[in-house]
Amino acid sequence: MMPYLLDKAADFGPVLRLIQSEFAYMEGRIDPPSSMRDLTEQTLAAAPEVWALGDPPVACMVLTPKDNFLYLGKLAVAAGHRGQGLARRLVTLAEERAATLGLAGVELQTRIELIENQQAFRAMGFAETARTAHKGYANPTSITFRKERP
Repeated sequence: MMPYLLDKAADFGPVLRLIQSEFAYMEGRIDPPSSMRDLTEQTLAAAPEVWALGDPPVACMVLTPKDNFLYLGKLAVAAGHRGQGLARRLVTLAEERAATLGLAGVELQTRIELIENQQAFRAMGFAETARTAHKGYANPTSITFRKERP
């Protein structure tokens, strides 16, 4: 299964449904709710790069250049396909894209409550660089991780 870049004319419905399905466990667990609630097929189509694995997609990510880093967002792997290294394959692809674009590395964020995500990103070589609070929150709600190019 090779990763592929969705072109702007693609049907983004299957990717949107994958993200919605795999982010559903966060409902009631993270505060504030995930920005996934605001995603539409149109907002995905407008993203700089949306990558997927499988047809229909069983894993995906959104990549956006941001402040000399490539921001990796909405990384999702279907529950029945976890443990096969698909997230790691997409992260590696993000690192390759950052290098191709001449960026310093890959950046992502995860929520304070999602300890398992934090552990997974650390295991892939990411280092915590910041803790930030969403608007209206006094305490941190997100952790920023970066993996810089060697």
